[in-house]
This record gives sequence, C-alpha cells and structure tokens, in this order.
Amino acid sequence: MVVPVHDVAAYLPACLDSVLAQSHRALEVVVVDDGSTDGSGAVADAYAEQDARVRVVHQANQGLGAARNAGLAHATGALLAFADSDDVVPPDAYATMLEALRRDDSDLVTGSVARWEDGRLTEPPWMRRLHRERRALGIAELPELMGDVFAWNKLWSRAFWDTAGLTWPEGVRYEDQPTLTRAYLAARRISVLPEVVYHWRIRTDGSSITQQRSSLADLTDRWSTKRDSLRSVEQWAAGAPAATGGEVVDVMRDRVLAGDLHRYFTEIPGCDDAWWELLRSGVLSLWGAGAPGGRGPTSLTASGLPPVHRLTGWLVEQGRREDAAAVMAWMAEHPGPAPRTSGPDGARLALPGLDPASLDPAAVALRAHEV
Repeated sequence: MVVPVHDVAAYLPACLDSVLAQSHRALEVVVVDDGSTDGSGAVADAYAEQDARVRVVHQANQGLGAARNAGLAHATGALLAFADSDDVVPPDAYATMLEALRRDDSDLVTGSVARWEDGRLTEPPWMRRLHRERRALGIAELPELMGDVFAWNKLWSRAFWDTAGLTWPEGVRYEDQPTLTRAYLAARRISVLPEVVYHWRIRTDGSSITQQRSSLADLTDRWSTKRDSLRSVEQWAAGAPAATGGEVVDVMRDRVLAGDLHRYFTEIPGCDDAWWELLRSGVLSLWGAGAPGGRGPTSLTASGLPPVHRLTGWLVEQGRREDAAAVMAWMAEHPGPAPRTSGPDGARLALPGLDPASLDPAAVALRAHEV
C-alpha cells in the first residue's frame, strides 16, 4: 500500500499504527515523504526501523498525485491500497476487502467511509446509500457509484491497475476523480461493501485541500477534473449500447458531477469577480446550452442537487450574482427546510426577496419526495 506524506507529523503515527495493526498482516507499506518540512520524514523513517513492512521514499515536494505515483513505482505487491497520512484505517478493512476481491473475482473493491470529526465517526448518508448492500457489479448497473471518488476506501488488483493504464494526475487538486472514473469504466467487476473500511479525518485548521474552495486555484482544478471525468464517460458511452451509454452519461453529469456544487455555491456571498466568472463559466460549460450533449440552458434544474441549490445553479447560469448570493446568505442564516408554497402547478420554493415572475418554474419546482 502507498501512504503519501507531506507535513503531517502530528497525524502520521495514528495512520501508520492503524495500517500496521491490520488483521491482514501481509503488508508492504510504501511511505512517500513528499518534501516534508516538519519532521514527517523522520517519523516515517522511525517506523521503517521498527517494522520491516515499511519502506520510505524521500523526494522533493511534487504534490499528492506525484507522491502516489512514486509509491506505485516502488510497490511490488499483487494488490494496491492507498491511505492519506492524516486518516485511520479500521483493523479489519483490508482483510474484509481482500475476501470480497477473491470471492467476486473483482478488479477492485470499495467499502464505505466514516467522517472522523470532533472525536465522532459519522457515515455520510450518501455513502451509506451507495454501499447499502453487498454486491458485485459493472458500473452500468450502478453508475452513481462514480460519485464514490475516494482513492483510500478501496483495494485494487495491481494487474487490473496496470492493464487499465491507471495513474494519478499530477499538479492538480481533486486528482482522485479522473482516475476513479477511468477505473470504474474499465473494471469487469466491482465489489461494493456495506462495511466502513476507512476513517476520514476532517481537519478544522483550514489546511485541508477541500477547505480552500474560495480560491481560484481550487475552482480551476475542480472544473478541470470534472471535465476530464466527463470526457472519459462520454468516450466509454460511445462504445456502449445507446440507452446504457446515455443513462451513464446523464447520471455522471446530473448526479455525480453536480453533487458537490453546493459546496461552491456557499462561497458566492463575498466572492470576488474573478471567482464568480470562473464559477459561472464552469457551470455553463458543463450544464449550459453549449455543454457537450447540452440539453438546454437550464439543465442544472434537472440535476440531483437539493431544491435550493438547483435554484442557485439556475441563478448562476443566468448570471444573477446578487440573487444567488442572497439565496445562499439567507439559507446560511436560516438552517432547515427552505420556505415553500403551493399553487396550480404544485409545490415550489418561495424564498424571500425573489420575484416569482422572474424565475423559471423548473428552477423552483419541488419533486414529489421533496414536498
């Protein structure tokens, strides 16, 4: 397995302790010290001195993707796993995944994840939904599984990894999604497990990449990885039966790629002009009239986003920055279900300050399960 490390001396011992305590003992742990400046490399070296299963690679800082690739170059086992150095792996995780890989003759196994925050473990509802039962399948049977974009809750066949030509993008954030998308599309069979196989530490110090969404660099990389992933799905769909390929593309666009937009929409109040323009251009490129296979200028209204975020997405598409900011600011101050009303056309959102006559009915419509 590969553990990339950069300036995580405070967290690395817990990670390595959890890996080395696995009930599956036959491990090769390649720790890649990616130019750490805080003593993380020395911590890793100390573990290597104490346990022959640990090897350490030291390199100049090149980023997460490059560190993972460096670890891959040094890994010799028939199986692959990845762990981020600030997280923890439950004791039976690899044994459980290995059993499934062998039982199902799968190319990769994915289990559920628990967020580790403020000393509590919580399985996100969307992860629980994707992993609600034990099964082995191809991605066309559960295309929404492509929303499970994490590298570290999985066990891979190294033969599959190499045959599929998989690698991690370098020099870009959110490198997991393009690689995971290609892996799902290439796999003959994927084992999906309900067990939680990874504890994902949620850091509150702002140093996590996923806590830097208000930066231009973050948003630029996010659009890049979304477009890359969608291209892979569209290429795969071109060789699949039309109905199957179309369904997988639709799920990828409307549920998987749209799934984290709400995290960016919350940054709209107070954002600068450049960030707003980048947000809007990205939304239009993936969901607007000019998007590949575009289905009209308001396609985010058909996405799997919650109602308020579908509305916000439509406002972004229309360039209505002040209204989008007002909606997000109002919701931040009023947690809970958004105001709604009913009329001849059914239930719809009724947020203060928005003129209903100025809104596309599809942008405020509520679905049956949302009423």
